[in-house]
Amino acid sequence: MKEISIRRAKPSDCPRLLELIKGLALYEKAPEEVTVTLEHFEESGFGQQSVWWAFVAEIEDNVCGFALYYIRYSTWKGQRMYLEDIYIEPEMRGHGIGAMLFEQLIEEGKKRKLHGMVWQALEWNEPALNFYKKYNAKFDNEWVNCSIDF
Repeated sequence: MKEISIRRAKPSDCPRLLELIKGLALYEKAPEEVTVTLEHFEESGFGQQSVWWAFVAEIEDNVCGFALYYIRYSTWKGQRMYLEDIYIEPEMRGHGIGAMLFEQLIEEGKKRKLHGMVWQALEWNEPALNFYKKYNAKFDNEWVNCSIDF
């Protein structure tokens, strides 16, 4: 296995990140749900008022995975990192890339003095659930996800 590096995403990564996001949506059986445009994605991450940040996993200049997060506010806990997506190309799984990205997120959260990290996982995604268990993640079966579209 060649050397894996983890770095902050940069604007030129956006087309590749969007490809990986579409790969994630396909894996999650919802490819039609990705409707964000490249322009909106770039502006949201690298514009004057960025709302997301990301780390990418790279092997020989090829981005093969990413972890994208934003900061949310909890009236009970204060600022917390929200992990929107973490995804590794299927052929690159099993090499510790997910752990490298996840640990980078933890380090970033501590550096920013955040009060934890939260995320969602699909109940059928056993590989992801087992991965999170290695970090002693707490699972909450009480809350129901809600959303509306504008």
